[in-house]
Amino acid sequence: MKKTSLTALARQQLERARQAKSGRSADTVFGGHEHVMRQTLIALRAGTALSEHENPGEATVYVLEGRVSLTAEGDAWNGSPGDLLRVPDSRHALEALEDSVVLLTVAKLG
Repeated sequence: MKKTSLTALARQQLERARQAKSGRSADTVFGGHEHVMRQTLIALRAGTALSEHENPGEATVYVLEGRVSLTAEGDAWNGSPGDLLRVPDSRHALEALEDSVVLLTVAKLG
């Protein structure tokens, strides 16, 4: 069994995102290419985004800190700490409305 402090990791990743030219930072906390499920902690500085991209499988975004907006096909869903957003099975984007940290969970299809 392995224990991970998401609070500590979130703090570290947000500091990296604030210093990064891209305004983003991410770290895989569970899984990887050899697993079906992958969990990635993503920090975004306010005003930065993960531009529109395909959904690689079933996915959720859990907001740990800040406020984000998930957009797809003209619809938008806002998330605040404690919110779990289901990522639609279509092209989508994620924007940080303020400095934010989310936990992305993806189960790859096929």
